[in-house]
Amino acid sequence: MTTDVLDRFSAARAVADAVLYEGYVLYPYRASSRKNQARWQFGVLTPRAFSEADGSERWSARTECLIDPGLISRLAVRIRCLQVQHRFVEAAGDDGASFVPVEALKVDEKAYVEWDEAVEQVVNLAPLTLYPGEEVASEEWFAFPGGEELEMIRSADGDMAARIRRQRQSVSGRVHVVTGRAEGDGSFLKIAVTVENSTAWSGTSTRRDDIIGHSLVAVHTMLAVDGGVFVSLLDPPDAARSAVAGCSNDGAFPVLIGAGDVVLSSPIILYDHPEVAPESPGDLYDSTEIDEILALRVLTLTDAEKIEARATDARAAAIIDRCDDMPPEVWERLHGAVRALHPAEPPGAGLGEEEPELFTPETVPWWDPEVDASVDPWNDSVLINGVEVTKGSAVRLCPSHRSDAQDLFLSGLAATVAGVFKDVDGSQHVAVTVDDDPATEELNWQGRYLFFHPDEVDPLPEPDSAP
Repeated sequence: MTTDVLDRFSAARAVADAVLYEGYVLYPYRASSRKNQARWQFGVLTPRAFSEADGSERWSARTECLIDPGLISRLAVRIRCLQVQHRFVEAAGDDGASFVPVEALKVDEKAYVEWDEAVEQVVNLAPLTLYPGEEVASEEWFAFPGGEELEMIRSADGDMAARIRRQRQSVSGRVHVVTGRAEGDGSFLKIAVTVENSTAWSGTSTRRDDIIGHSLVAVHTMLAVDGGVFVSLLDPPDAARSAVAGCSNDGAFPVLIGAGDVVLSSPIILYDHPEVAPESPGDLYDSTEIDEILALRVLTLTDAEKIEARATDARAAAIIDRCDDMPPEVWERLHGAVRALHPAEPPGAGLGEEEPELFTPETVPWWDPEVDASVDPWNDSVLINGVEVTKGSAVRLCPSHRSDAQDLFLSGLAATVAGVFKDVDGSQHVAVTVDDDPATEELNWQGRYLFFHPDEVDPLPEPDSAP
């Protein structure tokens, strides 16, 4: 693998890391919170035997993309994923030599809790030399060993208080790469990369928690080319459209990075040339939520909740510390970096209108938790078409702002309002769950909702007032 290729992988590292840890730990960043009881949502490849018995999990993922090659091209392939390890917390017995498993404990005001951690893993394949029209195949078997590590915890007076036991299972897999002439137009090369979990599994459990330690998690593929350029599958040139139509991806969404000489094939849908927002002060992991909103919510956590969050995971602790210590200029940068979805108002719009002040900046900064004191989404309401809409109201969705392609599938569906939220600028947003969605109960349990502007929902008549 050339130095140039390695450098290009490095340039794509920020986005790849965001994919690797997407959803790793969710606000409020505590092991006991409901949202953190259902983790590892993206790019999970279980052992094949479990996948075939369970029917809902993948055991392989396939990436297909195109290269517009030169006379000789060099292809590098890298696979990245997480290997889950379980962290046990064990309290020391009276003799200081025996240990008893516990869910959580404190030693000198520092908390320790049971939790699933993750180890980053990388598989680099040997570079392939590609010639136009010729087929090349490569196969790489890999194994991530299991193991156990102990961390002894002593109290301030030197007595043995506890130990942390980290345990992980061995996981193995295979990467298969095939290149050849693309369908429709032979001037393009088609690249197919298949990642498989080959771990032996003979268990009978169908519980996801019982298999996650034997799985590859957040699997994604990175490809880099010398002497050629990748073709966009989202916006291909006319000459490549028939070749692109012949590409089939399963559990993977390849997009261009940088100048088009790198592809990131992600388990999450992305656009070409994705970037981490320059205003972002650090990772938040919480399913593409807005940095500003999440950072504000972190400030509202109690001291006890922050202690548990810090105990949950080192990455969660870093989030708490960063938000606690974030200087005013960083808050202002987060709040000021707005990429509008709607046209700006014409000059003079709104002049002469008196708008209520939500707070006094000189006394209470907008990021201070006191600003939220008067906000209660579970009891607040909003007037829509003359009807007061609040938690429990029946509405019909009519999304018009098109901030998400998923909106197309939600149009016209009946939903129930979960709450009426207000952002720091005073704008209201209606949180809903879709009535016929089989996942509604689970989403309610986790506190996950769909958000719409008030003009994107129509109130439905109450059952007793329906004509």
